[in-house]
Amino acid sequence: MVGFAGRTDAPQVLADRLARRLAEQMRLAGPIKDPMGWLIGRGLPQRQLCAEPRCDEGALLDSGRDCPRCEDRQLDRRVQRRAVAAAIDAAVPGASENERRAAVAQQLHQDVTAEAWAKARRWEQVREQQAAAKAHRAEAAAAQPADVVVDEPVAPVLLPAPRPAAVVPAPEPEPEFADVDEDQELVLEDLTPDQVRDWRVRGLKDHQVVFDHIDRHGEASARRLFSNQPVDQAQHHSRLGHLDLSYTTWGQA
Repeated sequence: MVGFAGRTDAPQVLADRLARRLAEQMRLAGPIKDPMGWLIGRGLPQRQLCAEPRCDEGALLDSGRDCPRCEDRQLDRRVQRRAVAAAIDAAVPGASENERRAAVAQQLHQDVTAEAWAKARRWEQVREQQAAAKAHRAEAAAAQPADVVVDEPVAPVLLPAPRPAAVVPAPEPEPEFADVDEDQELVLEDLTPDQVRDWRVRGLKDHQVVFDHIDRHGEASARRLFSNQPVDQAQHHSRLGHLDLSYTTWGQA
């Protein structure tokens, strides 16, 4: 939240979000039986209604204005509804208002379902193409002679820099490694603010991102990159076991 709204406004934005979520919970589902699970699973996570990273329930986190992508989608839906209603009126001119509404709702449901299946198929094709490309690269790498080094694309800075050994000939030797914290800060400084914000947002939305980083680089590195809160939440999630603490949107898929 700080990455989007700034340190000054983040507490109030988060408080407003929790107030809306609590009112929604009490109106639709009743009292909360598991406060910690509700906060982590429903009350706190960002709800993206579109592919805009700043979108939270149709509003932009950094400005509070309506999300333009959500507005465009709503406009498209209204246009689609009017077109379907016009087609129904032309096909069944003598239908009653209730029959007309039922027919429009049914046709819209069919159209939306068809769009969802088409979208899922497109994503499946993209994943198949990516898997085929990966397999092709693996085959090409395996076919290379042993003395040929193939350049692989380098991911954004994630790995800690090597820790240089300190050689001190004094009677009381210095520790074997240089100051780890200072060295790690230099690595994080290589990341742009947008990159740091992106990784922290991903860590808040998907605890597996935090787990993967801890497995590769250790808990200390994860706390420096994601901050303490996502790491603590991820560890709490692993202890709860039975809670589904992630919030996945179509944009993340």
